[in-house]
Amino acid sequence: MCVNYVTVSRQMAFDFFRTPLEAGEDWREEIYRDYHAPFIIHNADGQRQALLGSYGFVPKRRLRPGEQLTTMNARAETVGQLRTYKGAWASSRLCLVPMRHFYEPNWEQHAHVRWAIGMADEAPFAVAGIYRAWEEEDGSLSHSFTQLTINADEHALMNRFHKKDDEKRSLVIIPQAEYDNWLSCRNPEAARAFLQPYPAELMAAYPAPKLAPPPKQAELF
Repeated sequence: MCVNYVTVSRQMAFDFFRTPLEAGEDWREEIYRDYHAPFIIHNADGQRQALLGSYGFVPKRRLRPGEQLTTMNARAETVGQLRTYKGAWASSRLCLVPMRHFYEPNWEQHAHVRWAIGMADEAPFAVAGIYRAWEEEDGSLSHSFTQLTINADEHALMNRFHKKDDEKRSLVIIPQAEYDNWLSCRNPEAARAFLQPYPAELMAAYPAPKLAPPPKQAELF
């Protein structure tokens, strides 16, 4: 599933998501596990608020020695059952993860090629997620988040990704008109109604292989 995506800038967060981000820590454009990136919640007043959090529900630094746990994606089918996620899901700690596109491996050729997936009109969009807070040693709070995924075996676009015999999965793209309804939902069962496939005709995908690093130049003596 998606473990790599391109997030939005401060200006995009303000212009498109109506969510200003206060000056402070910067973040990278392309996000991987444990990188900090913006996500959007509803605050106590029911207004959109942007937070910075670690991509991956349980950051590596929170794992016990030798523990292996990958939490960049949470399956919608089990999010309310697994110990890692069920507290956040039951408490409706819902969020939106804004992005410009995400990456998936396409195996239609002999070797897989990374593809970028986004909107047909190239607009930024947001996917459904859940988040949590962590208390730090100095008493401050840090945050982490994960993205929710659903089955995509029948999706005209998302069923093209991953290996032939693997189950096809997709992030849950929330329609722009539903952003606040999703963020304000406080009933976990009602929240499942939002976890639907996004229309393939409104999406676009194209090859986006990682660029090889430039060759090292020989040292001159």
